[in-house]
Amino acid sequence: MKKIIIILLGIGIILVGVYFLTQRSSDTLPVTEEPTKTVEPQPQPQNQKPVDETKTVIGTSVQKRDITAYHYGNGDTELLFVGGVHGGYSWNTALVAYELMDYLEANPNAVPKNIRVSVIPVLNPDGLYKVIGATGRFLPTDVSTSKDTQISGRFNANGVDLNRNFDCDWQPKGVWQNTEVSGGAKTFSEPESQALRDYVGIRKPVAVVMWYSAAGGVFASNCRNGILPGTSAIMNAYAKASGYPAYNKFNFYEITGDATNWLAKQNIPAISVILTTHQDTEWNKNRAGVEALLKHYEK
Repeated sequence: MKKIIIILLGIGIILVGVYFLTQRSSDTLPVTEEPTKTVEPQPQPQNQKPVDETKTVIGTSVQKRDITAYHYGNGDTELLFVGGVHGGYSWNTALVAYELMDYLEANPNAVPKNIRVSVIPVLNPDGLYKVIGATGRFLPTDVSTSKDTQISGRFNANGVDLNRNFDCDWQPKGVWQNTEVSGGAKTFSEPESQALRDYVGIRKPVAVVMWYSAAGGVFASNCRNGILPGTSAIMNAYAKASGYPAYNKFNFYEITGDATNWLAKQNIPAISVILTTHQDTEWNKNRAGVEALLKHYEK
């Protein structure tokens, strides 16, 4: 019995010794730390230009001229004005758009806080350039050119009448007065009409005014679905303020692929303001019409 006790005590002493030796060894081992991870700087985009909130290049023409929308005000309700659809044939519609831009820059408080006014002064820069040799802001206030040259400037560089290229009653051959014109190979076949289509799809303006010449009046849009209540409202407001007569329909001749009628198909109120001549911008009348629309949408 005595021997068993002695053996057990010996085993206990050995186990205790092993325990302390193990602890001491672990205490003296160097502590291994996780290596510090180095965060590599991410490459930055090269030649990145700051966003210019005052203008947007919405596309380019057949001949690669920029089509630009200029913006005034910071509201969520966008009113869109478009000129120069028929380029040099209706060059005064581009000029009235530039006059609107000058007015808004000189009178920033004219734009209510809830509104953003966007102006596309020249939708057909190639046609405008063909007639007057310029597309920029400082257009001549009088253009002397042959009738044939001015007419040729109505079309884009592919010979397409842009106001026959939109998706409302589109036909490959359209009519302008008593002349057959090209509506393009298909709807939105032209880069200029694509640019307007895409911009409208992104921005979804509350209303659109498009300037043309020459007939003298404010015309409602309609794509076989009746005149939108919003269209009637802005037509009457613009006509009353400007003094132009208001028309529920353009019925001088049948038109196909019309831009404002396509807007009606998108449920966007739109009007065509057709200047009285091919020279005069009738700025005072149009300023009054624009101011009436700003008041109409002001909150």
